[in-house]
Amino acid sequence: AKADLVTEMVGEFPELQGLMGKYYALAQGEDDAVAHACEDHYKPQGPNDLVPADPVAIAVALADKIDTLVGFWAIDEKPTGSKDPYALRRAALGVIRIILDGRIKISLRGIVDSHLQNSYGKQYLEVADTVDLLMVFFEDRLEVQLREQKARHDLVDAVLSAGSLVQGYPLILIVDRVEALGKFLETDDGKNLLAGTKRASNILS
Repeated sequence: AKADLVTEMVGEFPELQGLMGKYYALAQGEDDAVAHACEDHYKPQGPNDLVPADPVAIAVALADKIDTLVGFWAIDEKPTGSKDPYALRRAALGVIRIILDGRIKISLRGIVDSHLQNSYGKQYLEVADTVDLLMVFFEDRLEVQLREQKARHDLVDAVLSAGSLVQGYPLILIVDRVEALGKFLETDDGKNLLAGTKRASNILS
């Protein structure tokens, strides 16, 4: 997927990375799915960019982004403030968008944990807290994504307190719960439950 990065064409025109990879792969007689994965695994590169749709491209895009994030977290190189020279926030949002758009029922924690164990072997325990820290980062990015979709902040907090990425819950389940909770609170039963809870809380305080 990265072979085109060493070519003079991409060296001269970096914006052609991936696109040239597709052309080279097709010229070499590779399967169409492989060629399109070479091009699409960089996506999405921004909030308005499309996400990969082909299964092979999805797999390579997720592997590439998750591997990048795990590697940087393992060496304790994280974004600070507005500084994010390696576009790690964009990579995390890309993972989230790919999983949600494809409704892929996977545990991010399970994948990251397995990746670290395979990479570090007996030294895994030395970087085990990396998993929790990276999951918290993913949760922060998820909250940003949901806020852009006009999800209520209190609903997101409520759902994450009941089952978070840190605990291994699938992303798609968390987002579905936020949506379901929002719809429930718009019904009469939901409004009555909320009013009763507020009243009980006020009495207790």
